[in-house]
Amino acid sequence: MDATWGSIAPMSLAPGVRTVGELEVLEHLRSGGLCVDCRKPHYVAEGTIPGAVAIPHHDVIARRDELDRERPTVWFCNGPQCTATPQAIAALLSAGHPAAALLYYRGGIHDWVTLGLPLLKP
Repeated sequence: MDATWGSIAPMSLAPGVRTVGELEVLEHLRSGGLCVDCRKPHYVAEGTIPGAVAIPHHDVIARRDELDRERPTVWFCNGPQCTATPQAIAALLSAGHPAAALLYYRGGIHDWVTLGLPLLKP
């Protein structure tokens, strides 16, 4: 993994947006929660978290009707240096999406794969 690109994101993206780790993501998925891979399609095609749906970060506002404003959604991208999730969450917050409905999986695919967790090729 080349970590020399992008910009390292802070642990907390915005007030009210909770940062989660792998165990929280797994429990979220087990309980039927929505998990969004906001990477570009060519990255998603290489593998994503099983159960995640793909909404590229540049499409989140156009597709925000697919989100439940009442239930938290996990958002992830390539990892702590990727700007896709921070951009998606910032856009949603600017559009009035409630911060409490946004969960930030900062580790993203990088940490997921590093820990040996399963990937699904769509």
